[in-house]
Amino acid sequence: MEYMNYISDVSADIKDCLNEMGTQPILFVGSGLSQRFFNGPSWIGLLEELQRRCPLIKNEVGFYLQDGFRLEDIGTEYTNSYREWAWANKQQFPSELFDSRVPKSSYIKYQIKKLFEEITPGSVDEIENVEYQKEIRLLRNIQPHAIITTNYDTLLEKIFPDYQPVIGQQVLKPDTMAIGEIFKIHGCITDYRELVFNNEDYEVFINKKKYLSAKLLTFFAEHPLLFIGYSGNDKNILSILSDIDEIISNEGELIPNIYFLAYNKNLTENSNPPKEKVFVVNGKEIRVKYIESNSFDWILETFSANKAVDNVHPKLLRALLARTYKLVRSDIPRRSVDVNFEMIEKVLHEDEGLPNLYGVALLDKPSHINIQYPFTLTQVGEQLGYPRWHGADKLINQIKLEKGINIKASDNKYHVTIKTNKSEMNKYSHEAVKLLAKVKDGHDYHVDI
Repeated sequence: MEYMNYISDVSADIKDCLNEMGTQPILFVGSGLSQRFFNGPSWIGLLEELQRRCPLIKNEVGFYLQDGFRLEDIGTEYTNSYREWAWANKQQFPSELFDSRVPKSSYIKYQIKKLFEEITPGSVDEIENVEYQKEIRLLRNIQPHAIITTNYDTLLEKIFPDYQPVIGQQVLKPDTMAIGEIFKIHGCITDYRELVFNNEDYEVFINKKKYLSAKLLTFFAEHPLLFIGYSGNDKNILSILSDIDEIISNEGELIPNIYFLAYNKNLTENSNPPKEKVFVVNGKEIRVKYIESNSFDWILETFSANKAVDNVHPKLLRALLARTYKLVRSDIPRRSVDVNFEMIEKVLHEDEGLPNLYGVALLDKPSHINIQYPFTLTQVGEQLGYPRWHGADKLINQIKLEKGINIKASDNKYHVTIKTNKSEMNKYSHEAVKLLAKVKDGHDYHVDI
């Protein structure tokens, strides 16, 4: 049962990280997720398909790899072939692409757009695999602060419809980096001419990456981060990890809030995978937390342990932050709005006044509540060895019958109800798990509420 112990240890570490940082996770999503959900191509697979579609490209990807070409070098070769093919076959491309001011890479990028439009599901409901549908639900349950991706396709927008795509150079605008956004740092097929694909594109990206990294580092320093769908040798990820390491950790130390998820279908109950991974960038070692699994379910469930309440939508929070940013940055300095400076000055000295300014009521020390009551009923059931919540619920009913006390009927040392305007969430403490374990094992027990 080595692997079950591994799951327990990793899950506990993730929960500790979530509780300590007190913020929602950030997802860094690579092409592996698209490959999993709809057989999207890897970077090599994309190049191979582009080669098959253009009759002027005689040499396959492997031919160039033998000569030491990088993938972006091959992209440049194919870019030139597509340009030549397009001018000889104008009927296969939009007429506006034949203006002399159009970049020569537009033809192959148009073909990339068409390719992904052909294979990307119109909605997540079109993904018929039951396991993948469950994973999509679990991804949504995480309610990530933001999502960052190098993918071109639009799958993430379909999984997270309330999140705002921020594409390419838009990431560098001052009013981004709020909440509920999908940062598509290599572009998107919805604006295909701006895709980062060949040598020229990567040179521009690398020159501006330092500004991107500076903005992302604030995210990385303040949030748990899960890399999902990336291989360990992705050069873009290695470069970003190198930037993170310089800011967050001392040389050689483990970066405590970054998790790299790897799928391994060959794991057995006796497997004991490593919990750390060392990446080497420019001769420097970068250590991050590493998770191997043949199922993503338990990992995604663990990352959703501290999710926000269901009726707080990222779209609403993003709008609130954007309006506040504009108010502070331009409206008040220009005196284009009426300002109650007495109220604002009061907010500066009394933290409790700020939520009232927005019409928001705060929970009393919510981070303490998460620490004291870390479990949902499903998680309590799992702690007791049940597959879901039903076993734990039966034990609570047993206590009600035997002692005349319903621990769910009030806020107490075992249970608390967190209420919002439209819903409520029941959370349970370690004391509740200990109590229910005694009931399950048939031991004497006392209920103290």
